[in-house]
Amino acid sequence: MTKLTKPNGMLGIRHVALFVKELDIAIDFYTRIMGMRIEWQPDADNVYLTNEGDVFALHRVDYAPQAQQRLDHIGFVLKTSEDVDNWYAYFVNCGVKITESPKTHRDGSHGFYCLDAVGHLLEIIYHPPISALISNKSP
Repeated sequence: MTKLTKPNGMLGIRHVALFVKELDIAIDFYTRIMGMRIEWQPDADNVYLTNEGDVFALHRVDYAPQAQQRLDHIGFVLKTSEDVDNWYAYFVNCGVKITESPKTHRDGSHGFYCLDAVGHLLEIIYHPPISALISNKSP
């Protein structure tokens, strides 16, 4: 068997797309609460949001997504552990449903879980290697 050489250039998971029934509610949550902005909305059923580093697509559906296309959670990486606690307090004040309070893991990451306005599980996390990598590339 020929050994393949892995190509360079992988920057990570910078794009996520979700099916949602309540598109307007989801857009409001991610723009008003999370601070993302609409990058492109080609029509009334599709929107592409950004935080100036990622592309987060929301696509309206009028049916339950297929079982084989399940998602556990979406992680949003923060620069510092203190940022996690600040976002936690902000979400609590905004009435966001918290499913797990902030805790520090053995690997040094620090984060919490919550639900977006249409029920997707989000992880808000400081993860030292990822946070350092992203911080070093930020302007």
